[in-house]
This record gives sequence, C-alpha cells and structure tokens, in this order.
Amino acid sequence: MNNMNADEKIRVAVVGAGAFGRNHARIYAELQRAGEPVELLALVDQNRARAEAVLGELGLSGAIRAYSHVDDLLADPANLHITAASVAVPTGQHLQVSQTLMQGGVDVLIEKPIAATLNDAGEMIATAERTGRIAMAGHLERFNPAIRATLPLVTRPMFFEVHRLSVFTPRSLDVDVVLDLMIHDLDIVLWLVRSPIREIRAVGIPILSSKVDIANVRVEFGTGCVANFTASRVSTERVRKLRFFQPRQYVSLDYGRRDVFSLSVQPAEPPANDVAPPVPGFDIALPSGFRLVPSRPRIDDEEPLRSELRAFLDAVRTRSAPPITLEEARAALAVALEIQEQIANHTRRAGII
Repeated sequence: MNNMNADEKIRVAVVGAGAFGRNHARIYAELQRAGEPVELLALVDQNRARAEAVLGELGLSGAIRAYSHVDDLLADPANLHITAASVAVPTGQHLQVSQTLMQGGVDVLIEKPIAATLNDAGEMIATAERTGRIAMAGHLERFNPAIRATLPLVTRPMFFEVHRLSVFTPRSLDVDVVLDLMIHDLDIVLWLVRSPIREIRAVGIPILSSKVDIANVRVEFGTGCVANFTASRVSTERVRKLRFFQPRQYVSLDYGRRDVFSLSVQPAEPPANDVAPPVPGFDIALPSGFRLVPSRPRIDDEEPLRSELRAFLDAVRTRSAPPITLEEARAALAVALEIQEQIANHTRRAGII
C-alpha cells in the first residue's frame, strides 16, 4: 500500500453514536473545519434516530449521512469511499464491526477495550494482518498531555499508586469497572514498566450494577516493581491520579488537571538543565550534600482525543504502524481478564454473594 498524498482527504466514518462516538464525530468535524485533510462523511448506529440526533446536536445535519448498519454504509450506491473509521460501539460488537470494516478496505481505530475476549482480540489482529489494514487501539490516556510530559522522566519505576474514581452513570455497564476504567491505567503502567508480570492479587465487588463496580489490585512485575490500582465507578467524586517512585525521584500526575509534579534528589549544586525552575519553598538541603528539587515539566496541552485521532489519521496517511497496536491492547486486555479471574477467586474464598 502506498502513502497517501499529503493534501488528499481521508474520508472517515464513526460507528457508534453513544458518548464516545459523539466525541469522535465532534473532533473529526473540528479537524475538517480547521482545514486539515480529513472529511467526516458518515455516522452509524443501530438506532439511526440517535445518530441523526447526534448529528443535529453537532450542527452536522444534512452534511453527514446516518446509517443503521456498517453493511449499509459499505453498500451505499453513493459510493462514499470511506477510508478510515472509529469503532465506538459496545465492546461485545467490536470484533464483528471492525472485521466488516477491515474486510471492506477500511482502516480502523477501535475504542478500548478492543474486545471482550482474547480470542476476539486475536481474530481482530489476524484480520488486520490478512487485509493489510491499519488498526489502532483507542487507549486515550496515552495521549494525555500529563502522560506525555512524564515520559522523559521515567527511568526505573519501582512503585505505582493509581486511583481512578468516577461517579456512577449507566454508560458502559456491559463491562465491569476493570474493563471500563482500570484498563486505562493497566495500559499506561504496562507501557512504562515494560516487564513481565510475576503476580496479581485483586478484590472487587458489585455495588450498583450486576458487575464489579469497585476493585483494588496489586500487580508485581519481574523487575520488582509493584503497582497498586484502585478503580471505582460508584464514587462521590472524580479522581484520575497516578503516582510513582523510582531511584531518587517521585512523580505525581493528575490526568484530569493535566498536571505533573516531580520531586528529585539532586546534588547541592546541580548542573543547569531544561527542567522548569524549582517551586519556591521546596528546595530543602539534605545532610548528605544533596537537595530535594521540585519541578513541574512543561505541558503541551491538547485535548487527548484530538491528539489520538490525529495520530490515527497520520498512521492511515503514511501507512505506518499506529502508536498503539492491537497487540499492546491485547496485552492490557489479558491482564484485565486475569484480574477479573483473581477477583472471582477472592469472592469465592470470602463467601461473597
């Protein structure tokens, strides 16, 4: 497959008109209005009336076509020549929808989790290889400006404390809190640690739904790094924070505020560097001739979904490997499913009904 011309428009569709799909459509439309070489042509949802309503809300009625099924989109005699699509349907439908699109010659961005089972994820990967399509996983937090600012700081993380708490909503109740919320942080920590997992311990219970709504997990990696994860969708507040320790450094980031704070141990007179100036009042002298130096790395702020979709479109245009492969997403899914199994084991041992 050849690279596309830089000025050639990528014709896109969004499949799924729920909360995620609505935002994908919004960003594609914004990129188009900003003059970028992309054109949103279709929104697909089993409830076509909902798709049309979303288009109306976004001010796209008349300009964008609504369809009830992907097959209808691909068979449209108007021959829209869709090049790429976002798949934002419920998780259980990801395989069927993405396969239909890829077999129809369409590159895909698949929302997290990419599948409900490892077999489905494997079939998805095989379809992408067989059809030669670009297939990217939508792990949004990889594109959070706070994560991007943190990457240059990572050396040898040894302990993570991660909290992702959300108020209850009827969204995404087809999966539990591990696949709904925690999988974001599982993907990030796997990406940062890059080490096989040695042990997983987990506990979780349902509160307001029939599936696990709150979970706590301890993961130990081959490097000796330990990560504690807490995820809840029955909280009274919204919290999305990740903290980690590594030799001579503590780093704390807030996904929601898109903010990073670092506290490092440095020589008393460190050489000049390009790190932001220390925060006044935190430069503490240590007896050993070192000092604690706090800093806040510069944040290049951009809406994460906008960054994600631009990265996807760039991979489609250049026919290059996407920044988040289906194989990486399958690895995060495998950990999430193991966590589910460990939660089930704990539930049986504890006699929780």
